Amino acid sequence: MQEFAPIKEGKVREVYDNGDSLIIVATDRISAFDVILKNKIAKKGSILTQMSKFWFDFTKDVVPNHMLSVDVKDMPKFFQNDRFDGNSMMCKKLEMLPIECIVRGYITGSGWASYQENGTVCGIRLPEGLKESEKLPEAIYTPSTKAEIGLHDENISFERSIEVLEEKFPGHGAEYATKIKDATLALYKKCADYAYSKGIIIADTKFEFGLDENGNIVLGDEMLTPDSSRFWPLEGYEAGKGQPSFDKQFVRDWLKANPDSDYLLPAEVVTKTVDKYKEAFVLLTGKEFE
Repeated sequence: MQEFAPIKEGKVREVYDNGDSLIIVATDRISAFDVILKNKIAKKGSILTQMSKFWFDFTKDVVPNHMLSVDVKDMPKFFQNDRFDGNSMMCKKLEMLPIECIVRGYITGSGWASYQENGTVCGIRLPEGLKESEKLPEAIYTPSTKAEIGLHDENISFERSIEVLEEKFPGHGAEYATKIKDATLALYKKCADYAYSKGIIIADTKFEFGLDENGNIVLGDEMLTPDSSRFWPLEGYEAGKGQPSFDKQFVRDWLKANPDSDYLLPAEVVTKTVDKYKEAFVLLTGKEFE
């Protein structure tokens, strides 16, 4: 049997080279504030992979994506076991664009902090008098550069995103920057409207895109998971305060309140976190998580 070793390990995911495709494995690791925590969150990797699959299927008419299969039977023998079953996705190889495509439909987090300071979010001026967690008049696109592990991503303007892409793909900067911006906003609109109808507000999220062998823009990475998005319950939503959420906010809040934790979570925080992930999965897909 052919053995495989990851060609790339992120904070949470491992990437394996499968010749003409990649196999992306979502581990049960969890990161917060750009640090990998000492705990594992059981089943988290499978929930994230199955949620990405749901969204990739849901949006393939908006923009093509890199997913080929989440069935380990379609993958080499090495992956056909419990360690990889459910949390692995075989994907097309793409040349990834060096931009994180962030879209914000509600004002929260670092955006809220920036707005309180000077009325802008990532350089975009917003109407006066917005309250924390309020829905924006229209979703805004706030790209950032992708940082190496351990460094923070840097928010940039749309104009700067053109320059970054032009440096890497001469003659295509403006074209690619515009295409990924338009795709990001179209994906967010379709998915946020759907999620709202299921009782979940998608406050913000990020997408990543790459180029296929023909130079087409293709959606890659993960999609609309609690790791890459802020999900809030619609029930009880009220602007003017922070919102409870289905994502890592629970972990972030505990870490902030316990600065001496050395990034080790108590068991009940781990359990509550995975329960939140499962709850979001059930609401969005209408299926119990197996």
